[in-house]
Amino acid sequence: MYDFKIEAGDKGAFYDELAAALESLVAGESDGIANMANAASLIMEQLDDLNWAGFYRNVDGELVLGPFQGRAACIRIPFGKGVCGAAAETLETQRVEDVHAFPGHIACDAASRSELVVPIVRNGELVAVLDLDSPSPNRFDAEDQAGCEKLAAILTDAI
Repeated sequence: MYDFKIEAGDKGAFYDELAAALESLVAGESDGIANMANAASLIMEQLDDLNWAGFYRNVDGELVLGPFQGRAACIRIPFGKGVCGAAAETLETQRVEDVHAFPGHIACDAASRSELVVPIVRNGELVAVLDLDSPSPNRFDAEDQAGCEKLAAILTDAI
């Protein structure tokens, strides 16, 4: 059983510890679904003010729901649609302060107000996106983005 207690004083140290915890979870495990499931659980447990944490997988050029923590979610998202689709299409992290102001936002959970979506890319190809939602506007800042990009880098070869 894993029991991570991350209590770093600043965000940078927090994300370093979170990354170390994720590395220990995926070390030696080759099943990508299992690794995404544990990653979603770890993130949801450790990050404050989230209402959804999980993954959408690239399946034949479409995002398909993967392991997550939170309310039931949209199952399929086309590239270019919503925040996740924008990240998939551009291969760039999307940090959205107010999802209601994002053109084409897909409201899987009406309680979500801000979102951070990080593409996970291997050999130039999208594997999945890490999607975090918060019920608070402007929940995610540059340090959250950098920290979650570090987590995505760990997952690149683990999923």
